Amino acid sequence: MCNLETEGTKYGCGHYQVTRKVRKIDCNSPYCTHSIRHSPNCLDCHCERYLGPDLKETITFTTTNYCASCQYWFKGPGAQHIR
Repeated sequence: MCNLETEGTKYGCGHYQVTRKVRKIDCNSPYCTHSIRHSPNCLDCHCERYLGPDLKETITFTTTNYCASCQYWFKGPGAQHIR
């Protein structure tokens, strides 16, 4: 399973959002669709289609704001209002 090194933003809710993919680390597996060793002629491909967790996450910006999903659920229209 191939992995990425990324740069991104760290939000106050704890989530990390990728803003730039720095490089891909190839797993060299013929059964991984992201690998350079995967055959372009793989007809019935049941190979690994997902990247693994980021191998390295570099935080380039930190904010106290919530990410878009958490903003909706905790501070926006998705939040439960106490009556």
